[in-house]
Amino acid sequence: DSDILHSQKTLPHGKVFLFQAVYNRCIHSAKRPYFHTAHKTSFFHHMSSTFSIAIHGGAGTIDRNTMTPELQVKYETGLHNALEAGYAILERGGSSLDAVEAAVASLEDFPLFNAGKGAVFNHNGKHEMDAAIMSGIALEAGGVCGISNVKNPVKLARAIMEKSGHVLLSGVGAEDFARQQNLPFENDAYFFTEQRFKQLQEAIADDRVQLDHAGEKKFGTVGAVALDAHGNLAAATSTGGMTNKKFGRIGDSPVPGSGTYANNETCAVSCTGHGELFLRSVVGHDISCLMDYKGLSLKDACDIVVYDKLVKIGGEGGLVAVDKNGHIEMPFNSDGMYRACKTSTGLHQIKIYKD
Repeated sequence: DSDILHSQKTLPHGKVFLFQAVYNRCIHSAKRPYFHTAHKTSFFHHMSSTFSIAIHGGAGTIDRNTMTPELQVKYETGLHNALEAGYAILERGGSSLDAVEAAVASLEDFPLFNAGKGAVFNHNGKHEMDAAIMSGIALEAGGVCGISNVKNPVKLARAIMEKSGHVLLSGVGAEDFARQQNLPFENDAYFFTEQRFKQLQEAIADDRVQLDHAGEKKFGTVGAVALDAHGNLAAATSTGGMTNKKFGRIGDSPVPGSGTYANNETCAVSCTGHGELFLRSVVGHDISCLMDYKGLSLKDACDIVVYDKLVKIGGEGGLVAVDKNGHIEMPFNSDGMYRACKTSTGLHQIKIYKD
């Protein structure tokens, strides 16, 4: 793709039409019903210096009084490292897919966030992780749910999207596919943290399902959205679910259209919140539809969904989103949300609480 774009800029006048014809022929030959004319146009005309990325590490009740300065620095460092991992890819002309995968993998490797290494325990004292990734180019998506011991579930989600012929895999079958793809696994000790184990014991003693942190109501999920310099959008989300969860429960995170969504014509969205209510609301797709069908801005669409529709049914949480022009929104209706963003136009934020 980058070679074709480079040729468009450097070949003598008129030669680009040959590449345009070849490209059009390839598109018409491809069996991709969603890859329509608008995407062909954006392929050639969105190459610019504009790119953006936004990430989150979960939303909910985040109490300033229980947050020590040392702990806040740790959270902000985790967000910073993930943000820079994704932004560096965009800065050198890489794809939004690579950027969101790298950012989420970094968050999965950080034990304070509920994903990957920091995943919470289920009722049986195991880890059941979910993840998804989606490309805005042709609405391709990959999701995985109920897996254990895979080091980076987001990498498995991408392998599912690109190599399995399917969209959503679960459990043992998904783990078998991960082994076929030579993705790294870790033993149970890698995922064990004293904090998470303590949360499980407290939740079992009270016979409750706990969202994330003891003493807090935090929806533990991580995610990223990005627009690259080629005009392509992508989103990725990963989670360890709920402490003490039972019966193979699955939330919105691995479901394309709900917790994770990307469409080059509108926006990319990654959610964090009460999974059942975000599932019922099909949050990511709803925001895209408000932009597509009603012509709303990203901000207006996000505000309607997060501050109105979700609130009406008791849906607490938030999301990060970016539109096809690189505008970023990070709304939440809870007390706080671990979040960060960075754009090529100079916006750079790392925040936890409401302003």
